[in-house]
Amino acid sequence: MMKVLIVEDHVSMRESLTSVLSASGKFTVVGEVSNADYAVDFCERLHPDLVLMDVCTEGGASGLKAVETIREKNKEIKIIIMTAFDEITYIPRAKAAGANGFVYKSKSLNYFLEVAKDVMDGGSCFPEPKTIPMPQGEAPLTEREMEVLRLMCRHMTNKEIAQELFISENTVKYHKMNMLGKTGFSKAVDLAFYMISNGWINPLY
Repeated sequence: MMKVLIVEDHVSMRESLTSVLSASGKFTVVGEVSNADYAVDFCERLHPDLVLMDVCTEGGASGLKAVETIREKNKEIKIIIMTAFDEITYIPRAKAAGANGFVYKSKSLNYFLEVAKDVMDGGSCFPEPKTIPMPQGEAPLTEREMEVLRLMCRHMTNKEIAQELFISENTVKYHKMNMLGKTGFSKAVDLAFYMISNGWINPLY
């Protein structure tokens, strides 16, 4: 039986996942936690084989940050990120953090189970990256531009973005200029508002 830790702040979701995993005969849920900040301690105490990690958890704790911390301490634990949001940066950030899979909560419980089995067999499962509908069509933003855009949506200044990404302020300005040219917006603040208001970027996570 493979041991699973569920990091999820909705009781009904935890219960549903526990039910389908337990019924499979392959998994046993050894712990549940609603705040991702506690996931590292739970991993050290419970030694799960698999962690199902929500992106947005209780108290504003980020599942993506928790994945990075877990991965620093343990390379063997398998981690599947899950979310209810179509946030455009979650999939690449989950990969970068070291997750083994990514599932949208709109999928069936049986799909969760199949992904869990696949990941435990050594596979990985990530949906196709989403594209952003823009006034001028799809925006071919680079990975670095997406990083700058996400920080823009957190109302960070050019200096703060530069420090966060270890680049110069002039490079930040260059990326902003490119993004405006590609998307058709005249001001960076308008682009950031568009991304947030349409749910493409969640500045809190």
